[in-house]
Amino acid sequence: MSKDTMRLYHVYDPMCAWCWGYKPTWLQLESALKGRLEIVYLVGGLAPDTDVSMPMEMRHQIASYWNKIESLLGTQFNHDFWSSNTPRRSTYPACRAMLCARLQGAEKEMLSAVQQAYYLQARNPSDLSTLIELAGEIGLNTEQFERDLGSSEIEQTLMQELRFARSIGGNSFPSLFIVKGESIIELPIDYKDADATLSQIEQVLGKF
Repeated sequence: MSKDTMRLYHVYDPMCAWCWGYKPTWLQLESALKGRLEIVYLVGGLAPDTDVSMPMEMRHQIASYWNKIESLLGTQFNHDFWSSNTPRRSTYPACRAMLCARLQGAEKEMLSAVQQAYYLQARNPSDLSTLIELAGEIGLNTEQFERDLGSSEIEQTLMQELRFARSIGGNSFPSLFIVKGESIIELPIDYKDADATLSQIEQVLGKF
């Protein structure tokens, strides 16, 4: 691919509640841009690996985000997650799962599976067992998926992707950037109106 190719980068984290809230609007935007602009998904790496359970104060804080997103956007959450799991502040495993699914051509399917498991089914995507189950549920080769999940190649890809996302300004999620050559344009996230973002993208396309 030429460095002068124009791309829309969607920086997301599979366990970011705001990404879940943005999903319906993002899907509308993505559909409207199909065939007009190359869209590239980048995992965000919200929280690194840990086996330590989430402190109660943090649980309450994140649960409050869920309530806020529900109130603002009408997004559905299953709050049983907090009582039926031992939450950990760890999204790197889910990010690796996206990269493993990408190798099998199913990143978007895996993203949907993880989001639905986490936010609707009260399952914990910080657990490798959950990720492997989800890979099987969407029809991936689970032996390959599990092998890739623990591989040095996927770890290297994850670190490279996080560095690139940060280099264009992707420090919060979701984030959108149009990149062509050395030009980087960040688009504001409108959680409710895909048309507003589409108009901004069309303005940018008209300038190049």
